[in-house]
Amino acid sequence: MIVTTAQLYRVAYGKFAVGAYNINNAEQTMGLFKGCLASNAPFIIQLSKGARKYTDKRMLEAIIRSAEEIFPDAIYAVHLDHGDEETCYDCIDSGFYSSVMIDASHETFEENVAITKRVVERAHAKGISVEAELGMLGGVEEDIAVDEGNACLTNPEEAVEFVKQTGCDALAAAIGTSHGAYKFKGHQSLHFHVIEAIQKKIPGTPIVMHGSSSVPAEEVRRINAAGGTLDPSACGVDENEYLPAAKLGVTKVNIDTDGRLVWTRVHREFFRDHPGDFDFRPPGKIFIEEYANFIAHKNEKLGSAGQIATIRESLKK
Repeated sequence: MIVTTAQLYRVAYGKFAVGAYNINNAEQTMGLFKGCLASNAPFIIQLSKGARKYTDKRMLEAIIRSAEEIFPDAIYAVHLDHGDEETCYDCIDSGFYSSVMIDASHETFEENVAITKRVVERAHAKGISVEAELGMLGGVEEDIAVDEGNACLTNPEEAVEFVKQTGCDALAAAIGTSHGAYKFKGHQSLHFHVIEAIQKKIPGTPIVMHGSSSVPAEEVRRINAAGGTLDPSACGVDENEYLPAAKLGVTKVNIDTDGRLVWTRVHREFFRDHPGDFDFRPPGKIFIEEYANFIAHKNEKLGSAGQIATIRESLKK
């Protein structure tokens, strides 16, 4: 069942975080739905600009509609991840999306406000929620690259003014995370003092955490043992920090890179162990199950596991 992102936020805020997972194909979709049902967790499907171009946006939307029929007990929202203004309007007008993210964080504060406000007005006219970004995460996301020297944490004072001026429904904040597999050197922790300050300034506004993959060392090790050359020192967000952050208003947590690592590990190991094979379906079947296990594990860490009944009950009110 597709619900609005706002409906998920109302139940989750201050209690748990909803996992937002990017998909690009049928195998990811199947694994995502299986994993969320196995853990009884609501979730958010994210489609990026890159995913919409990978095949065709209509193909992905059709896959999601089919999954809704195959898994009727699933409860989820559909979200555009890191959209520009044009893509946001396309998704708003499609009538398929629960929410969109306008990412104008690379612009000046004033221009970010102006662009976000235009998208909010267009989206709210159709009952669609808007996520906007303030502050800049390091790393690479789709076609946007930000080096660590230019990354900056979200200013809580600016957050108040930004939400007030734009009317956005959720704020993607730079709170110590980074996009991509090459995240941090050594130990890195979320800036909880920034999260807490933002929540105090804009209580009730869902905070969104981007770049939240943990880049497990074991996944990297297995990928490299099967022929990969990933940096073994790369690390991401400690999974044990998800729930404490959720208690402070982090209501949506974006996880993409870790899922790609699962895909890479499964396929590298399969073809290493079966060098004479060329059928992509056997490793695809393995990936679906491995991805489902990965999703269920993440939902446990987010605190969203076991929350489907709570969401379902809230929809009756």
